Amino acid sequence: MNTSTQYDNVITNCRNLFEKKTIDYGTAWRILRLSSLTDQLYIKAKRIRSIEETGENRVQEAIDNEFVGLINYSIMALIQLEMNDFTQLEMEPKVLMETYDRLVRETKSLMENKNHDYGEAWRDMRVSSMTDLILMKLLRVKQIEENKGQTLVSEGLDANYQDIINYAVFALIKLSENKEL
Repeated sequence: MNTSTQYDNVITNCRNLFEKKTIDYGTAWRILRLSSLTDQLYIKAKRIRSIEETGENRVQEAIDNEFVGLINYSIMALIQLEMNDFTQLEMEPKVLMETYDRLVRETKSLMENKNHDYGEAWRDMRVSSMTDLILMKLLRVKQIEENKGQTLVSEGLDANYQDIINYAVFALIKLSENKEL
């Protein structure tokens, strides 16, 4: 399989879960400030790293699910960045899923451009390195949030969330390939 197909397969699984949770919960997450979504992402990434370092998983929920959560929460953050209006908490499911799909297309396009330039270097990386890069991106996001969204020469919040999505997709691809062995 090629990267584009593998990417689409991962996103299809994430999207399906996102849509089902929207049916169950609506868009209650719209009440969250961006910093709260960032903290939720941080918690998920820290759990992955803890399991990677200790080899112990007491909750018995696979880290695959945490990477899916990183993708979906990052998409929520991108939506919050765009909407920037917390008065309208409920979103029409059709509009929400169209927005999800558009943000995924934009993020995948970024991945394809970077993947071309870097020659699929991610395939030679360890999943644990991807976890560390996600954590670094989250620390950057926290700093940008502390700076009221302002950067002098660096990428903004949206680019960091997109990178988190792409690293999480790569991690899920690598984890699925390891299961096939």
